[in-house]
Amino acid sequence: MKPSLRSLALSILFCVAALSARAQTTPHTFAVANGQFTLDGRPFRVISGEMHYPRIPRAYWRDRLRMARAMGLNTITTYVFWNVHEPQPGVYDFTGNNDVAEFVREAQQEGLYVILRPGPYVCAEWEWGGYPAWLLKDHDIVVRSTDPKFMQPAARWIKRLGQELAPLQIGNGGPIILTQVENEYGSFGNDHEYMRQIHKLIVDAGFTKSQLYTADGPVQVPDGSLPDLPVGINFGGGDDPQKAFATLKKYRPNGPFFNSEYWAGWFDHWGAKHAHTNTAQQVEHFKWMLEQGYSVSIYMFHGGTSFGWMNGANSNGKNYEPDVTSYDYDAPLDESGRPTPKYFALREAIAKTTGVTPPPVPVVPPAIAVPSFPLPETASLWDNLPLAIGSEQVQSMEDIGQAYGWILYRTHLKAEAAGELVLDQLHSYAQIYVNKKLIGTVDRRLNQNSLKLDAKPGAQLDILVENTGRVNFGKTIGGERAGITKQVTLEGKPLLGWEIYPLTMAHADKLRFTTKPCEGPCFYRGGFDLAATADTFIDTGAFTKGQLWLNGRALGRIWNIGPQRALYAPAPFLNKGRNETIVFDAQGRMGATLQGLDKPMLDAATR
Repeated sequence: MKPSLRSLALSILFCVAALSARAQTTPHTFAVANGQFTLDGRPFRVISGEMHYPRIPRAYWRDRLRMARAMGLNTITTYVFWNVHEPQPGVYDFTGNNDVAEFVREAQQEGLYVILRPGPYVCAEWEWGGYPAWLLKDHDIVVRSTDPKFMQPAARWIKRLGQELAPLQIGNGGPIILTQVENEYGSFGNDHEYMRQIHKLIVDAGFTKSQLYTADGPVQVPDGSLPDLPVGINFGGGDDPQKAFATLKKYRPNGPFFNSEYWAGWFDHWGAKHAHTNTAQQVEHFKWMLEQGYSVSIYMFHGGTSFGWMNGANSNGKNYEPDVTSYDYDAPLDESGRPTPKYFALREAIAKTTGVTPPPVPVVPPAIAVPSFPLPETASLWDNLPLAIGSEQVQSMEDIGQAYGWILYRTHLKAEAAGELVLDQLHSYAQIYVNKKLIGTVDRRLNQNSLKLDAKPGAQLDILVENTGRVNFGKTIGGERAGITKQVTLEGKPLLGWEIYPLTMAHADKLRFTTKPCEGPCFYRGGFDLAATADTFIDTGAFTKGQLWLNGRALGRIWNIGPQRALYAPAPFLNKGRNETIVFDAQGRMGATLQGLDKPMLDAATR
């Protein structure tokens, strides 16, 4: 290229970039007028899909956003997760995968608006609905209420979040058009003073340049809404959208009419079957809403992965149902970001009803298989315990400043022990040992809390407990401490004098590994080599119950009861060359191997 032409080309590129940058910082207005959403005074229909930044590797954010545009969406919806951003009181993390402001900026750069759902409660099948575990250190706290013990840290958190995201509202030139106040509160309570206080926290944090709204199930709107804010309604599955909107119109006849969560899929529990939902019905319902001119947000457009310990659980007060690591959700874009038949069906529906041809669907590189490899190095849990905390009574994880992982309770029996051992209010799964011999398990999921014990005086009693995921929905969330949360009794009498070992599992790579055989609660380490990185799915079928780390990252949980039997390992988490894996198996056996699959395994046989 001649110098003059090159200079001209560079000048044009500079001008385009400058215009683009100015467009992204030009203030706009988003409001409600005449019963509908308006952008700069003109009617605007939201066609959104939900995805969550911590559930997607940061390197893939832009890929997923482009997939959203290619399906025909004009907006992305996301929750904000308090517990990942404030892991300790007053200690904040907005780096790496927690850089929610960068996620919002990238959405704008890809031509998408954003619906922000800052909570502070979010549900989302996420550990304790997004609340940080340290709130529970105070046994008197009443979460999701006007209790100052809750409202003060919530106010501090929302104010700090405002520093990150308030500048990115539409009125400041950013992409955030809607900001939600609380989340489905009508399914929990009807304290309108609490809702007014949460509203004030969000306003005081600077969220005044986007349209605030509340969201509830149709019949819960009176309990969870505020009279001066528009309402979104959440429904899906087999729900009839015509009936749902008819219910909304009883309460809000003048609109706007917004399906703020259309459930185009569902989540999975350990021990249950993988969700397969009715795509044809969902597409018909979705088309009907678009044909009415209603706004809608698909939950989930892309579910992703609840990496590490971030899965939540359900409970109706009697049954406890922990979620698997995968948040595939039977969504249009699967767990690894690949379009499904549902994606293409919804894409076609959007194009037909809007008359707008979406961008081409990006090509996703194929996943790879990794040949089977051994894990020859071992580390016994018994040989790698941290310093113990002495306590007369058992204490919960929160009592000793622990949030996630496992916890070990140890005592020595002073007399002969024969009778029923009760783990009062166990949260959530325990293995019981006498002199390091496993004698049984106790599983909250199965409504278990006891077993028969027969041991001699002086025997060592160990109770190894996993936090399998705090409940994230319903009225039981206030009592979701982890570990043994009340007491241990034998034949009705409290057992006292405990050593408590916090097993956060945060530094598995720092353990003392050897090549000695290890059975029982053990860590196993091995590795594999790659000439080039690509997504894979690590088959965990050879293990019983525990956790897997890849190159120092906690990928997720292992449990042989299904339905998930392979953990998603995204290419950005892999290395060209050597890759290290560590497995903790609470019922480990020598000789187990791992392999990488080129497709997920989310519907293995359950038991």
